[in-house]
Amino acid sequence: MKIQESRLVESTGRIVAHFRDRYVVRTPAGDRDARLAGKLRHAAAQSEDLPAVGDFVILHESTDAGGAVRIESVLPRRSAIVRRLPGDETRGQVLASNVDVAVIVVALSHRLSVRRIERYLVLAWESGATPLIALSKADLAVDVDAAIAEVRGVAPGVDILALSVVRGDGLAALADRIAPGVTAVLLGSSGVGKSTLVNALLGEEHQRIGATRADGAGRHTTTHRELLELPNGGCIIDTPGLRELELREGDDGVTRSFSDVEAIATRCRFADCAHETEPECAVVAAVAEGQLARDRLESWRALRRELAFLARKENVIAADAAKRHAKSLDRLGRARLREKYD
Repeated sequence: MKIQESRLVESTGRIVAHFRDRYVVRTPAGDRDARLAGKLRHAAAQSEDLPAVGDFVILHESTDAGGAVRIESVLPRRSAIVRRLPGDETRGQVLASNVDVAVIVVALSHRLSVRRIERYLVLAWESGATPLIALSKADLAVDVDAAIAEVRGVAPGVDILALSVVRGDGLAALADRIAPGVTAVLLGSSGVGKSTLVNALLGEEHQRIGATRADGAGRHTTTHRELLELPNGGCIIDTPGLRELELREGDDGVTRSFSDVEAIATRCRFADCAHETEPECAVVAAVAEGQLARDRLESWRALRRELAFLARKENVIAADAAKRHAKSLDRLGRARLREKYD
């Protein structure tokens, strides 16, 4: 009896779900369970180098019966939503990749936090995706128009939709933004209604929904990231709620999120104006004249300081790593010289 030799078959696919050390990859032949190849796991120096939902990947599959499927490499990303891991000043975590639209979901059932919205906008703009703000649970809002006006004040150039799954408000407009071939990701805190929106867009109860609390907030239910295909051919990635939103980087994101402040700053007398005590500072003058909210300026300053601190920290860590590497090479070189001449 001739024994058939096992061989590896290479294919491509897209990661549609991630469960700890297991991935689900969508391929032309169907969805496959896959794990990381050892060399990919060891080669990933940072968490953001590991595969994420939305990534296109190269797979190797053994032709043996029940052969394992391994993710060998990740294809280049056109965009990536990356946050800094809580408690870590250098490492990042990819929440979703190859995203076209980043939908920032904010519930109108409780007090708005425009400062948090600003951070989400920095994250979205920095990723390469286009942000969209979805004000969910509009049926529970006291004044929807006032809420939209408040959010518009910190989101120049960003589209804002007021949504109500109960009444169906805004759902068609949101679905239109996730057209065939478009991938969107839902970002927001726990309980803002992300999974409810996903179910409404899908037209079925796919995501588990927790009971609503007395204050109108939902309960945390999503435990993993998952990419789902909508009936119109678009794709949407649901994500667990973020308790902390730590920025990994964001110079471009801050520039775009605070385009109103940046535009005023171009009128300052000095190009390197710090917008504090310098003469003829257009930004300080705009605050004094009521053209720019002081809270908005303080938020811009705080984010700039935060990102500058992270950049300095990374430079120090990189310099220390380079120094250790140089010392290691020096020790190796001296050891080889001793071997040669002893």
